[in-house]
Amino acid sequence: MKAFVLPRVRFALLMVLGMSVAAASVYAGQVGFRQNAVGGVSIDAQGQLTSARPEVKRQLRQEMMNALEKVPGDLATPVKMRKVSLRGLNAAIKASQANNGGKLPDAVKYMAGLQRIEYVFVDEANNDVILAGPAEGWTVDESGNVVGVTTGRPVLLLEDFIVAMRSTEEARRGGITCSIDPTAEGRQNLDNYLASLTRMDASVKDGVERAMGAQVITITGVPKDSHFARVLVAADFRMKRIAMHLDPSPVRGLPSYLDMLPSARSVQNAMPRWWLACNYQPLAQSEDGLAWQLRGPGVKAMTEDEIIAEDGTVAQTGKVSAIPQKWADAMTKNYEELSTEDKIFGELRNVMDMCVIAALLEKEKLLTKADLDLDMIKSDSSPVQLEKFATPDTVPTFFSAMKKGRQWVITASGGVDINSWEVASHTENVAGMDTLRTEQLAANTDNIWWWN
Repeated sequence: MKAFVLPRVRFALLMVLGMSVAAASVYAGQVGFRQNAVGGVSIDAQGQLTSARPEVKRQLRQEMMNALEKVPGDLATPVKMRKVSLRGLNAAIKASQANNGGKLPDAVKYMAGLQRIEYVFVDEANNDVILAGPAEGWTVDESGNVVGVTTGRPVLLLEDFIVAMRSTEEARRGGITCSIDPTAEGRQNLDNYLASLTRMDASVKDGVERAMGAQVITITGVPKDSHFARVLVAADFRMKRIAMHLDPSPVRGLPSYLDMLPSARSVQNAMPRWWLACNYQPLAQSEDGLAWQLRGPGVKAMTEDEIIAEDGTVAQTGKVSAIPQKWADAMTKNYEELSTEDKIFGELRNVMDMCVIAALLEKEKLLTKADLDLDMIKSDSSPVQLEKFATPDTVPTFFSAMKKGRQWVITASGGVDINSWEVASHTENVAGMDTLRTEQLAANTDNIWWWN
């Protein structure tokens, strides 16, 4: 960050930068608007990311509603713990490939209405691994998200789970990340433009956005054309816009970062970087390692100060300023409510849950313990191919400014970092987990792939 002292107006520049799916498709037949609008954002033919227009959201919802099947009666009931058999889910996918041209029933696509994965149980007697968590029937909300009919929380999507399961090695090596960053040239151009200003007027908005130009989207660890990747990008994008006062926060306890600044002088000679990361307690496990519980809120916001050099490059300082930390703490504290009001943050937590579970299955060799082959879900050679989305490449710079006293703070902009293997490495034995596993496995009296 640099502060520019001009003849009639002083600018404090704040830049919010960088945050560290052959055969039938899983979503065969569902194309069109779903290809372009996910999580409240859309991508044009040139790969540029923007906020989805209201008419696009309406058309997406109509498209999704037209394709939606009636939820089977037993799946419509809200429950605290629905169990989903991975062996049965894999078999249901295989059956659809053989008998239905690859088109999956909604119950399979939406993983029986699960809204979080809270437990994992290994069923050695039946060569199975069971996922369990809260669930209910589903519908499509006004923005085209598949959500629970009573809670409005996003349901888990099979396509995201498949990506998490197929990306465990990438996650182990380098994590799964998303970042949106200005180029070094754009930073220098902005520097020069602001230095040339003598007054603040309506032209500054176009000048800032033109000088910085398009910012680059970088995704690692998962296919860039997957729905999973779009969730990462959309969550990052929405976090930036809330922080920058470009979009109103849907949660009373989370104002914008600009609103938190007491004055322009409170902006120090550094810029804050925010990103969203995993936020779990140590995983609970039974003594025999056959029952596991995912604990904690799932997501937190983190921050660190960065410095921009004269050539436009960025360096981390390892330091945290008080007000950026206050904003990060507010987002973490209000994340549960935020994920209900803005569904993309609920979807982000879902994919984080899936990544941690996928890492746990791999690290503890739970599929091997169950002698379970998820050939339709985990194998890259599976005939199931995921729907491919337009790949997001860039996002235009958006201008935001707020007057603080006689001065202006101008923002010209985070990130997502899923370190699932680190989460899966922190565990503790908890009494009663083995008993819970026995009780829940015994409840499957009808021998079907899901049960309550």
